[in-house]
Amino acid sequence: MLALADPDLDNGPRTEKSATVRMCAVSREVRPIDELIRFVVAPSGEVVADIKRKLPGRGLWISASRRAVAEAARRHQFSKGFKRDVRVAATLVADTEALLAKSVVDALAMAAKAGQVISGFGKVEDALTGRQGRSLVQALIHASDGAADGIRKLDALVLQNGANRGESSPIPILTALTSTELDLALGRANVIHAALLAGPASKTFLSRSQILVRYRSADDGKTAGTAARNSK
Repeated sequence: MLALADPDLDNGPRTEKSATVRMCAVSREVRPIDELIRFVVAPSGEVVADIKRKLPGRGLWISASRRAVAEAARRHQFSKGFKRDVRVAATLVADTEALLAKSVVDALAMAAKAGQVISGFGKVEDALTGRQGRSLVQALIHASDGAADGIRKLDALVLQNGANRGESSPIPILTALTSTELDLALGRANVIHAALLAGPASKTFLSRSQILVRYRSADDGKTAGTAARNSK
């Protein structure tokens, strides 16, 4: 259990010595921090999501779920947890999702700057078939509003490559971002398909993508969805 005088609040921004688990203020379940979102009170007195876990002040942790955040607001859990009057915007659930999506876009941009992303149907197809001799693809990325035909063809390559290597689980297929968001992250227009290559920046992107998808799809108290799907 958590060795804290106040189980609802942490003692400040995350450090390397901080706990790796926290208690959800709504469900009262202890979970890994990667399954939770930290909230703090801004100087204005408004509750804000601390996506990167670096904002000053004591933090309240809520399961990474739209439903859990909405429930926390409905039950006045923020005022109870922070033990003070705080302002909770009516748009907190949507605002938190927007911040999560922005963190994923930022992480993808960093991965691209590090040379760990390629984009375009042809280049991604070449990477999946090994014709360019690139590093092993870590994930396949599609725009959520991309055309079904191209998505289906590249998904089939992922499944084929996994079967050829005897893998029980093919690489992740990520559909968390729109084409507009992919354009913004990669600095080019009309991005529908991309491939994530191995590297530290890629790990950050995958981690943030998982939290975003969990937030959108998880039911509090149930096993959350992963950050990707594998084509069937």
